[in-house]
Amino acid sequence: MKEDLIQKTAEAVLRSNKVVAFTGAGISVESGIPDFRSAGGLWERFDPAEYATIEAFHANPQKVWTMLREMGNLLESSRPNPAHTALAQLEKMGHIRSVITQNIDHLHQDAGNTRVIEYHGSHKRLICLSCGRQYEKGEVSLDTLPPLCRCTGVLKPTVVFFGEPIPWGAHLQAMEEARDCEVMLVVGTSAIVSPACDIPVMAKRGGAVVVEVNREETQLTRYVSDWILKGSAARTLQAVLDRVTGLRGS
Repeated sequence: MKEDLIQKTAEAVLRSNKVVAFTGAGISVESGIPDFRSAGGLWERFDPAEYATIEAFHANPQKVWTMLREMGNLLESSRPNPAHTALAQLEKMGHIRSVITQNIDHLHQDAGNTRVIEYHGSHKRLICLSCGRQYEKGEVSLDTLPPLCRCTGVLKPTVVFFGEPIPWGAHLQAMEEARDCEVMLVVGTSAIVSPACDIPVMAKRGGAVVVEVNREETQLTRYVSDWILKGSAARTLQAVLDRVTGLRGS
């Protein structure tokens, strides 16, 4: 970890009136949630063409729900790691305005962030495909699959499946936050999933400093990011938080 870039990031955060975090699967790996696309991820055992498209869900919701129930058990057992808690603490200190996340795991809220834009939905909420009624996941029994609404329609998580549009409200909020932020912390995302990959580009076009936190370089590194902090998201964001705290106290 380059100490000069940690210092530079902390100074940028302190100077800014609006810092936005944009997070992907990499921030939750240290919470025990493997990137679904990586080795050992969910897509190794469940072909996304058979389980992760909206067409597959409509064709056989019971089959898809077997995967969803397993995924839900994994997410329910996970806890925020120091990367999540660092972002929550930076919000509490008045530096981070919002978190835009591609993750469906609810860990930012569990850590304490209060303004989280769930770009790809959440595993915590279910929606009826017939009447549109929404339920908290805890209100619904998953003993029999697929779970049904009071109207007898099939329920699915609000998670965005392949082939579904991004929720319009989340998309508008994310674009607005990206357009006028002064610093964007891009954490743990490969930035290859569209249209989410446009969010850091929008921030850059608006004049923001874009700081990437990732284990490896991505397509953002050369063309969008001002600099990259290579390494563990937990260790890196904790170091940034420590430096911000030190600078505030000096």
